[in-house]
Amino acid sequence: MKYLSGLFMTAVLSASNLMAQEVLPVYPGAVPGAKPTPATYQETTVMREGRGASITKVSVPTLTVYRAAKDKANGTAVIVCPGGGYSGLAIGHEGYPVAEKFAAMGVTAFVLKYRLPSDEIMTDRSVGPLQDVEQAIYNVRKDAAKWGINPSKIGIMGFSAGGHLASSLTVHYKDVKIENKEGLSLRPDFSILIYPVISFTDSEHKGSAQNLAGTDAKLREYFSNDKSVNAETPPTFLIHANDDKTVPVQNSILFNQALVKANVKAEMHIYQAGGHGFGLKNKTTAEDWFKTLENWMRGNQLL
Repeated sequence: MKYLSGLFMTAVLSASNLMAQEVLPVYPGAVPGAKPTPATYQETTVMREGRGASITKVSVPTLTVYRAAKDKANGTAVIVCPGGGYSGLAIGHEGYPVAEKFAAMGVTAFVLKYRLPSDEIMTDRSVGPLQDVEQAIYNVRKDAAKWGINPSKIGIMGFSAGGHLASSLTVHYKDVKIENKEGLSLRPDFSILIYPVISFTDSEHKGSAQNLAGTDAKLREYFSNDKSVNAETPPTFLIHANDDKTVPVQNSILFNQALVKANVKAEMHIYQAGGHGFGLKNKTTAEDWFKTLENWMRGNQLL
């Protein structure tokens, strides 16, 4: 495996991927709740064979923009949160290539490189990732005109632990943990959850739960996101595999059941196989789940 500094790797990825037009800081100034970053806490990128870049020790969150071509742009946007168990970001597998697919179908995509829970760099490690995703949707909605985006068609997407972060915004968007002087809505207009971590109390992914909430029972309840679904929760699309041994399929089932109970539009696809972390391609089936997602988005007037 090849290790590269975060700064150098960002330059390499930007140069090699022409659709990534801009890398933006998530915060215009100081990162909220941040401690001074120790010299030993340096962002590191590992290149994994067949999966691309994986990033750890993020202290400066960013948004990488993939703009849809003007002749294809439909005004919809999505913020993509890669997974990694809240200990890393599988950004080369569940971030950049996903954004490329969205841009190709006319959706402007923003890949969120969010901070990972750490007592070394955060005053409260349970808050940092949620702050980053709230700030991300705040930025995209505030600057919607700049990006040619309809401010009422901004969605959130996440894979695995990134799915947990996406579902946290989906249900906790009113729990504002950032500066929001304009009072902009932080509610995503739709949510896309791919083999997501949902619950920290039932069938949980122990690593994600421990990294974000530790043993705090109240935090584990708060971050069991199926328990906070209500009638205002945005329409949601879910993908999972029955043989997922890392994040049990019950996570998606719990969230879907809560959505149905709240009369929220929802669609869930469960594959008989595929395991965990298959990204854009579940090799056990000829079905293209991203095409299925596109059909769902069309059916909900998002394209």
